[in-house]
Amino acid sequence: MWMKNIFLAILGLSAGITAAGGLFSFIIGLGVVSDFADRTHTGEHVMLYEDAIAVGGSIGAIISVYHPTIPYGSWLVPLAGLFGGIFVGCWAMALTEMLDLFPIFIRRIRIVRGIGAIIIGIAFGKGLGALLFFWKRW
Repeated sequence: MWMKNIFLAILGLSAGITAAGGLFSFIIGLGVVSDFADRTHTGEHVMLYEDAIAVGGSIGAIISVYHPTIPYGSWLVPLAGLFGGIFVGCWAMALTEMLDLFPIFIRRIRIVRGIGAIIIGIAFGKGLGALLFFWKRW
């Protein structure tokens, strides 16, 4: 019986490492990290950013599996949600930028002015939608 449990533990750990490695390489491959470093003029810290993403993903996986109690959780959870939302929003924008979604869409519907306002409106709408979704859950 213990041999089966050891095998399942090794299999689960291997699958988790593979999935996490694929996700982290996808994030880095999209250019989110290098884009942040370029825009903030902190290119010398790219390795630190990549390490922070890996550590954050690992901590998130541990929290989702073990559900530990977090001191001051009522203050830290909204802050973590804010930072997580910012990161996911930037990740989505990097993906759309990579796929040239906005230039193609703007060319198709012939928008000349107000592109910045449209993008800010999309971001505000996504944020408001997420707020309403999670507010309803509380």
